[in-house]
Amino acid sequence: MLRNGAAQVSVQHTYSSCSPLIATLLYFCGCDSLADCSVMRLYASSLQVFRQLVRHQSTDTSLILERSINRVQLLGRVGQDPVMRQVEGRNPVTIFSMATNEMWRSGDVETSPAGDVSQKTTWHRVSIFKPGLRDVAYQYVKKGSRVLVEGKLDYGEYVDKNNVRRQATTIIADNIVFLSDNIRGRDQ
Repeated sequence: MLRNGAAQVSVQHTYSSCSPLIATLLYFCGCDSLADCSVMRLYASSLQVFRQLVRHQSTDTSLILERSINRVQLLGRVGQDPVMRQVEGRNPVTIFSMATNEMWRSGDVETSPAGDVSQKTTWHRVSIFKPGLRDVAYQYVKKGSRVLVEGKLDYGEYVDKNNVRRQATTIIADNIVFLSDNIRGRDQ
């Protein structure tokens, strides 16, 4: 039987107790059974490790914890010199604002190549708790610096000075790449 120009081997009859994928793998390995096939043992152990990495299953089978990703990368300019804050009983944090820009052409690019260029600036709050990075950022980041920030998105609440609950979105940075040539410490 031909499929997409390549010969497809019919292996269903020989390995009728296996799924088509497993049967095909066994056929090409030249093995008679799953127990005899070293490739299948490797495949099974790899699959088991992969499942453990992707999700953790507790003793309660109704609760399955799956891994997820919360990753942010921002490339932009610092809007203010960083400040370091410390609340009693908590670790210090370095905080600064950062602007990212989104630009686009309005109008028909075909008829008017120059077109009107529009820009939207979005401001982000960046917080750094990681001890070494926190201190380096406080010392070397300054207003106008071009930086690449990597971290995670965090939504939190705080109570302002008027005792009103507010929502805050923050980037919790775990890496900063300095892209400006004019990096100087606060002491210089």
